Amino acid sequence: MKVLLIGSGGREHALAWKLAQSELVTELVCAPGNVGIAEVADIVPVAADDIIGLLALVQRDNYDFVVVGPEQPLALGLVDALQELGIKVFGPTEAAAQLESSKAFTKELCRRYNIPTAAYSVFTDLKEAKAYLKTMTPPYVLKADGLAAGKGVVLPETLKEAEKELEEFFSGKFGDASTKVVIEEFMEGQEASFFAISDGKTAIPLIAAQDHKRAYDGDKGPNTGGMGAYSPAPIFDQKAMEIVMDKIITPTVYGMAKDGHPFVGVLFAGLMMTKDGPKLIEYNARFGDPECQVLMRRLQSDLMEIFIAAEGKKLNKLKAPAWFDEPTVNVVLAANGYPGAYKKGSVIKGIDEANEMDGVVVFHAGTKLDDKGAICAAGGRVLNITAQASSLEKAVSKAYKAIDESIVWPEGFCRRDIAHLALK
Repeated sequence: MKVLLIGSGGREHALAWKLAQSELVTELVCAPGNVGIAEVADIVPVAADDIIGLLALVQRDNYDFVVVGPEQPLALGLVDALQELGIKVFGPTEAAAQLESSKAFTKELCRRYNIPTAAYSVFTDLKEAKAYLKTMTPPYVLKADGLAAGKGVVLPETLKEAEKELEEFFSGKFGDASTKVVIEEFMEGQEASFFAISDGKTAIPLIAAQDHKRAYDGDKGPNTGGMGAYSPAPIFDQKAMEIVMDKIITPTVYGMAKDGHPFVGVLFAGLMMTKDGPKLIEYNARFGDPECQVLMRRLQSDLMEIFIAAEGKKLNKLKAPAWFDEPTVNVVLAANGYPGAYKKGSVIKGIDEANEMDGVVVFHAGTKLDDKGAICAAGGRVLNITAQASSLEKAVSKAYKAIDESIVWPEGFCRRDIAHLALK
């Protein structure tokens, strides 16, 4: 089977790494890919959000199956366009991808189908939003309705800070994504990321992970796309999974189908583990990044087989995916300054040496080759150092050993406390 993977980040490198292991995949191509993906797949220079270019590529090269990695092409309707061409594709349609592309859409779905989530209200007017703030108690939760690369959520501690943030939201802080704003109650508890696969009728559970959104140690600093992840997450046990499937995932799949938007793809539920049980923070309509990297390291089953079953609406006939028991951790190396302004072009050394370490696999995110053939930084989040071991403590130690003893990149930084909640 000739497979085209869309995307260029750490998530897509992990997916490519796993798809390349499948006996069902005879040829793997990635658009636009990165330096690491080029080691396991052929690369074509078509951007993930270039819908016209991707459609032309698919028609020209006759792919049997397309896997869409990032959220932007989903929100732009790439799946719909591919289906019109008769191409088999794994991912939700534009309407179904609203689970991620519109937080207000998801909140309304939760209300209709009694899915546990935070109390909320939606605003397009600054004055009305400020008035609502005064009815709430801090800390405040403000969310841009649309896609904001994982950075569209702020948690002001005071009313004055919250009002200032609202002014910035409505002034275009996140572009069109923040022309509509969701204000929520603050939920107490630990966050967890849970993943399931849906074929529009049936949903099967994958596993959970925990990520680290804040830029700096101790969960300080601005929100990012994610600075690291680990799995399994001790806070998320078998009982929690059963509750989430029963109360959140299954009603979502049912509701989306009933509303005329059957969801085919990855349901990534961002959860708050509260004293009253798991509650939905938000949905993503694709694998998480950096969570996907640890999921692919732990997955024993054939990933392509899962994708084929989902696209063909045959998940009810699929054997439950198998997983390695060994804990896995992912530490993100980011460019100095991220998630704010950062420089591109700095050379990175030692990646091959890190990959030679037992249990370590380095997934590329924002990388490219310079004119001398050296690997250099080309984004904010640049490398993902994943490590697997017999215990979480050992996995964490391996990851940081690879960073400290193999990777040479003075222009980058990482958090030094990945998995700190579990290690406590």
